[in-house]
Amino acid sequence: MTTVTNDYLATALKRQFGELISSISLADGLLTVTIPKESNIEIIRWLTDPDFQFSFLTDLCGMHYPENKGEEFGVVYHLHCFRNNMRIRLKLFLSADNPSVRTLTSLFQSANWMERETYDFYGIIFEGHPNLKRILNMDEMDYFPLQKQYPLEDQTRDDKEDKFFGR
Repeated sequence: MTTVTNDYLATALKRQFGELISSISLADGLLTVTIPKESNIEIIRWLTDPDFQFSFLTDLCGMHYPENKGEEFGVVYHLHCFRNNMRIRLKLFLSADNPSVRTLTSLFQSANWMERETYDFYGIIFEGHPNLKRILNMDEMDYFPLQKQYPLEDQTRDDKEDKFFGR
Protein backbone atom coordinates (compact mmCIF):
# COMPACT_ATOMS: atom_id res chain seq x y z
CA MET A 1 0.00 0.00 0.00
CA THR A 2 1.44 3.35 -1.08
CA THR A 3 1.62 6.08 1.51
CA VAL A 4 -0.32 9.01 0.16
CA THR A 5 1.21 12.41 0.88
CA ASN A 6 0.35 15.84 -0.45
CA ASP A 7 3.27 15.63 -2.90
CA TYR A 8 2.24 12.17 -4.09
CA LEU A 9 -1.38 13.29 -4.54
CA ALA A 10 -0.36 16.48 -6.39
CA THR A 11 1.83 14.47 -8.77
CA ALA A 12 -0.94 11.92 -9.36
CA LEU A 13 -3.48 14.67 -10.10
CA LYS A 14 -1.10 16.34 -12.59
CA ARG A 15 -0.38 12.99 -14.25
CA GLN A 16 -4.07 12.05 -14.49
CA PHE A 17 -5.60 15.40 -15.43
CA GLY A 18 -2.67 17.44 -16.79
CA GLU A 19 -3.78 20.77 -18.22
CA LEU A 20 -7.19 20.58 -16.50
CA ILE A 21 -5.51 21.47 -13.21
CA SER A 22 -5.22 25.28 -13.11
CA SER A 23 -3.11 25.46 -9.96
CA ILE A 24 -1.92 23.40 -7.03
CA SER A 25 -0.72 24.95 -3.79
CA LEU A 26 -0.16 24.01 -0.19
CA ALA A 27 -1.66 26.25 2.49
CA ASP A 28 -1.12 25.28 6.12
CA GLY A 29 -0.62 21.65 5.11
CA LEU A 30 -3.83 21.54 3.08
CA LEU A 31 -3.44 20.71 -0.60
CA THR A 32 -5.50 23.18 -2.64
CA VAL A 33 -6.30 22.39 -6.28
CA THR A 34 -8.10 24.67 -8.74
CA ILE A 35 -10.11 22.74 -11.33
CA PRO A 36 -12.42 23.65 -14.22
CA LYS A 37 -16.14 23.52 -13.51
CA GLU A 38 -16.69 21.11 -16.42
CA SER A 39 -14.49 18.48 -14.73
CA ASN A 40 -15.72 18.61 -11.13
CA ILE A 41 -17.50 15.24 -11.24
CA GLU A 42 -14.68 13.46 -13.09
CA ILE A 43 -11.91 14.71 -10.79
CA ILE A 44 -13.84 14.19 -7.55
CA ARG A 45 -14.97 10.71 -8.63
CA TRP A 46 -11.30 9.88 -9.32
CA LEU A 47 -10.40 11.04 -5.79
CA THR A 48 -13.04 8.70 -4.30
CA ASP A 49 -11.57 5.65 -6.06
CA PRO A 50 -9.84 2.94 -3.95
CA ASP A 51 -6.37 4.41 -4.61
CA PHE A 52 -7.12 7.59 -2.67
CA GLN A 53 -10.47 7.03 -0.89
CA PHE A 54 -11.54 10.64 -0.36
CA SER A 55 -14.93 9.32 0.68
CA PHE A 56 -16.22 12.13 2.88
CA LEU A 57 -17.42 15.53 1.68
CA THR A 58 -16.55 17.63 4.72
CA ASP A 59 -17.79 20.93 3.36
CA LEU A 60 -18.99 22.70 0.25
CA CYS A 61 -19.39 26.46 0.10
CA GLY A 62 -19.61 29.40 -2.25
CA MET A 63 -17.49 32.50 -2.83
CA HIS A 64 -18.18 35.81 -4.50
CA TYR A 65 -15.43 38.05 -5.87
CA PRO A 66 -17.22 40.62 -8.05
CA GLU A 67 -13.90 42.23 -9.08
CA ASN A 68 -12.69 38.99 -10.78
CA LYS A 69 -14.22 39.42 -14.23
CA GLY A 70 -15.28 36.09 -15.71
CA GLU A 71 -14.68 34.29 -12.41
CA GLU A 72 -16.93 36.22 -10.05
CA PHE A 73 -18.30 33.15 -8.24
CA GLY A 74 -16.59 30.08 -6.90
CA VAL A 75 -17.33 26.78 -5.22
CA VAL A 76 -15.00 25.18 -2.68
CA TYR A 77 -15.09 21.47 -1.86
CA HIS A 78 -13.31 19.97 1.16
CA LEU A 79 -12.84 16.19 0.96
CA HIS A 80 -11.47 13.88 3.65
CA CYS A 81 -9.74 10.50 3.36
CA PHE A 82 -10.14 8.53 6.57
CA ARG A 83 -7.61 5.86 5.55
CA ASN A 84 -4.74 8.36 5.33
CA ASN A 85 -6.29 11.04 7.55
CA MET A 86 -5.84 13.56 4.73
CA ARG A 87 -7.86 16.45 3.45
CA ILE A 88 -7.91 18.20 0.11
CA ARG A 89 -9.49 21.46 -0.98
CA LEU A 90 -10.81 21.79 -4.53
CA LYS A 91 -11.83 25.16 -5.95
CA LEU A 92 -13.57 26.10 -9.16
CA PHE A 93 -14.66 29.44 -10.53
CA LEU A 94 -17.82 30.51 -12.37
CA SER A 95 -18.82 33.47 -14.47
CA ALA A 96 -21.55 35.78 -13.18
CA ASP A 97 -23.23 35.31 -16.58
CA ASN A 98 -23.64 31.58 -15.89
CA PRO A 99 -23.00 30.72 -12.22
CA SER A 100 -23.72 27.02 -12.57
CA VAL A 101 -21.86 23.78 -12.00
CA ARG A 102 -22.90 20.11 -11.94
CA THR A 103 -24.24 18.75 -8.68
CA LEU A 104 -22.26 16.29 -6.55
CA THR A 105 -25.38 14.62 -5.18
CA SER A 106 -24.67 11.50 -7.25
CA LEU A 107 -21.35 11.08 -5.40
CA PHE A 108 -22.21 12.39 -1.92
CA GLN A 109 -25.70 12.50 -0.42
CA SER A 110 -24.47 15.19 1.97
CA ALA A 111 -23.95 17.53 -1.02
CA ASN A 112 -27.73 17.92 -1.20
CA TRP A 113 -28.11 20.35 1.71
CA MET A 114 -24.73 22.03 1.22
CA GLU A 115 -25.55 22.83 -2.41
CA ARG A 116 -28.97 24.13 -1.40
CA GLU A 117 -27.37 26.41 1.19
CA THR A 118 -24.83 27.67 -1.36
CA TYR A 119 -27.63 28.34 -3.83
CA ASP A 120 -29.69 30.05 -1.12
CA PHE A 121 -26.94 32.50 -0.15
CA TYR A 122 -24.96 32.99 -3.39
CA GLY A 123 -27.34 32.07 -6.22
CA ILE A 124 -24.99 29.40 -7.63
CA ILE A 125 -26.97 26.86 -9.66
CA PHE A 126 -26.15 23.16 -9.20
CA GLU A 127 -27.22 21.48 -12.44
CA GLY A 128 -29.02 18.20 -11.90
CA HIS A 129 -29.72 18.81 -8.20
CA PRO A 130 -32.84 16.86 -7.16
CA ASN A 131 -34.42 19.71 -5.15
CA LEU A 132 -32.56 22.99 -5.62
CA LYS A 133 -34.60 25.48 -3.61
CA ARG A 134 -33.98 27.76 -0.66
CA ILE A 135 -33.19 25.97 2.56
CA LEU A 136 -32.65 28.73 5.18
CA ASN A 137 -34.01 31.96 3.71
CA MET A 138 -37.62 32.67 2.86
CA ASP A 139 -38.82 31.48 -0.56
CA GLU A 140 -40.06 35.01 -1.29
CA MET A 141 -36.54 36.49 -1.22
CA ASP A 142 -35.58 37.80 -4.66
CA TYR A 143 -31.87 38.22 -3.90
CA PHE A 144 -28.94 36.21 -2.54
CA PRO A 145 -27.69 37.84 0.68
CA LEU A 146 -24.01 36.78 0.63
CA GLN A 147 -23.29 38.35 -2.72
CA LYS A 148 -20.96 41.24 -2.04
CA GLN A 149 -23.09 43.96 -3.61
CA TYR A 150 -25.01 44.07 -0.33
CA PRO A 151 -23.48 45.98 2.62
CA LEU A 152 -22.57 44.02 5.74
CA GLU A 153 -24.50 46.40 7.95
CA ASP A 154 -27.01 49.19 7.69
CA GLN A 155 -25.01 52.39 7.22
CA THR A 156 -27.96 54.53 8.32
CA ARG A 157 -28.03 53.17 11.88
CA ASP A 158 -26.91 55.58 14.55
CA ASP A 159 -27.57 53.35 17.56
CA LYS A 160 -24.21 51.56 17.36
CA GLU A 161 -21.03 52.80 19.01
CA ASP A 162 -17.89 51.95 17.05
CA LYS A 163 -15.84 51.35 20.22
CA PHE A 164 -17.88 48.17 20.84
CA PHE A 165 -17.00 46.79 17.41
CA GLY A 166 -13.24 47.31 17.38
CA ARG A 167 -13.37 50.49 15.31
